[in-house]
Amino acid sequence: MGYKSICTFLATEAQAERLIDSAQALSTRFDAHLEICCLGIDTTQSVGFYAGAPAMIYQDALDQARTNADELAAKVKQRLQRADLRWSVDTAVLTLGGISAYVGLKARFADLVVLPRPYGDGRGPQDEFITEAALFDGGAPVLILPELGTDVPDFAKIVLAWNQSDEALAATRAALPLLKRADMVNVVVVDPPVHGIERSDPGGMLTQMLVRHDVTVDISVIAKTLPRISDMLRRHAQDQAADLLVIGAYSHSRLRQAILGGTTRNLLEETAIPVFLAR
Repeated sequence: MGYKSICTFLATEAQAERLIDSAQALSTRFDAHLEICCLGIDTTQSVGFYAGAPAMIYQDALDQARTNADELAAKVKQRLQRADLRWSVDTAVLTLGGISAYVGLKARFADLVVLPRPYGDGRGPQDEFITEAALFDGGAPVLILPELGTDVPDFAKIVLAWNQSDEALAATRAALPLLKRADMVNVVVVDPPVHGIERSDPGGMLTQMLVRHDVTVDISVIAKTLPRISDMLRRHAQDQAADLLVIGAYSHSRLRQAILGGTTRNLLEETAIPVFLAR
């Protein structure tokens, strides 16, 4: 069992080379086909056309987006010509409102989507849209890499966040190829409910399932001593010297997280180690 189709999306040249290096390294590790989608995004049209604007403005914006996508694709193809792996390159011209449909379609048929952190310096709204589209519209697991380049961690020590949710279980199943390769997987449960279904053995059934897949696993049940769950998970991953955090994504709505914040958004904004997301 492994990832045989890995996909990534490029919208700008800023991080293109290092993102390609990361995706290529992972594809080689799993003997997977790598698909790189080069996007030309027209940010002047959020969801459609503005009434009264000259058609020339729209056409110029679309022409520029097409040029950007084609130039990205040409550079990617040149870079991968001598790569020892199976690869393909696709291009698309999209408005911000059209990202979900395209990315969702591509992600739906990928085993894993590899992306940079969607928040921070040099990142734009398209990066958040791409990440969420892969998760929600594509239903694909997403590996977020805060540090890009050829030096992708081996993911020898993994922390798996468990809260009994459907999203956490989906992330566990999707991450199995990585969990089975790890030297140790630490299942962390933060403040388990006193009257929950797993009250006498938090994480016990999950651990049993993982052991049957030959995963080496232990459990940490910890109290919530910091205001945010994301802070607890980041500190615990640091204490465990983990090089990957696996978590179920967006247990609450995206709108709620965008306005009030939430574990997924906070982790993506602040994490220093790779995060594996699924839902």
